Amino acid sequence: MVILQMHTTLRRLFFILLVSSQCVWAASTGTPAGTHEYQYPNGLKLIIQEDHRAPTVAHMVWYRAGSMDEFNGRTGLAHVLEHMMFKGTKTVKTGEFSRLVAGLGGRENAFTSRDYTAYFQQVEKSKLNEVIKLEADRMSNLNFDDAEFLKEIQVVMEERRLRTEDNPGSLLNEALMATAFMSSPYRHPVVGWMNDLQNMKADDARAWYRSWYAPNNATVVISGDVDPEQTRQAVEKYYGVIAAHELPPRKPQLEPAQKGIKQVLVKAPADSAQFVMAWKVPGLQPGHLDDYEPYALELLSAVLDGYDNARLNRIIVKQERVVDDVNVSYDMISRGPALFEIGTSLAKGKTVAQAQASIRNVLRAIFQSGVLNSELARIKVRLLSSQIYKRDSIFGQAMEIGSTEMAGFSWRDIDSILEKMQTITPEQVQAVAKKYLLDENLTIAVLDPQARQSTDKGGK
Repeated sequence: MVILQMHTTLRRLFFILLVSSQCVWAASTGTPAGTHEYQYPNGLKLIIQEDHRAPTVAHMVWYRAGSMDEFNGRTGLAHVLEHMMFKGTKTVKTGEFSRLVAGLGGRENAFTSRDYTAYFQQVEKSKLNEVIKLEADRMSNLNFDDAEFLKEIQVVMEERRLRTEDNPGSLLNEALMATAFMSSPYRHPVVGWMNDLQNMKADDARAWYRSWYAPNNATVVISGDVDPEQTRQAVEKYYGVIAAHELPPRKPQLEPAQKGIKQVLVKAPADSAQFVMAWKVPGLQPGHLDDYEPYALELLSAVLDGYDNARLNRIIVKQERVVDDVNVSYDMISRGPALFEIGTSLAKGKTVAQAQASIRNVLRAIFQSGVLNSELARIKVRLLSSQIYKRDSIFGQAMEIGSTEMAGFSWRDIDSILEKMQTITPEQVQAVAKKYLLDENLTIAVLDPQARQSTDKGGK
């Protein structure tokens, strides 16, 4: 099981352009002929992406329920339920799900993010119906006892200790999100706060399952060497008989406007100081694909850190040597609010003030002089060409379709988004930098490295 706290990048978007370029376009609809969408009476959506280059298939079910649907005192439930989904149904015993998929020669796993929870299997195409049957079974028939829950919650707490509490970078990111956001549930970690995990009960997980795991809150994505009509019938046979139910209301929980710099200091054992500068910026909204600002912010992230000789890496890592590394991230497509982040690890002997000053100088140059036409064109071509190898990823196609749908967009929007990206000008990139990378939108999280405790107890 995996927790996803990932950021959308241009690399993710350009991959789909490459995938789409392989499709035969239907003149009557303007949509790829290899992609098919079906809606069932119980609310389930099915999307099939044909790819006949290899006799394999990826089967995924996406639930639009992630950590952003949790609330205080109940954080971590989406991820805990992901674990419990492998604990059996009325017909499949605990641990049998993974064994059965392995027996089919396939692989399977699941992942939880702020926006969704997803489950997948990759199998030889003749085994597709069997994994559809297994996954549909646990959509409606999950059955675990309190003893299984008590064992698994200990596993989740240990996961939190290893991946967050013993990881200085994760601690820094957790503090950043909790400081940057006041009301948005994005302020909570996907794995949950430890106190909430310690007080979680089996009935809490069962209630989450009953609330969100329903066909009318799910999208099934199947990509690979499949016959669309046969696949549609198989999905109807196993998923189509599951009853829909009313979902809990989703309240907006909009983030109040920020009025000045926020700062947080984290002290933790680490080898070097780190810090992240994060600005609140707009994301792309469903139905507003013509808004140029999110696309310009995506390109700005690439100008700063889209390739080896991008501005931040060239200037503050290679020339000035104030930091050992730099990373820029921006999530353009998500259900919640967006941050534009610049994160670094300081070089030996350098201070946070020196590194921040260097970053601000790079940004100031863009504010004042903008970016070059040639620079932007080179970025677009470079990002596109670097992803050619991903054309062979059947699983990647299903991932892109599912994550796009979960954010409230349609898979049909993907090509429009890419086309809009190609139209962005250097002036627009400069404009969003000047408008949003301001101190009133900024949160700074600093990791103050502490000495690691020695495990050497001495002796001969």
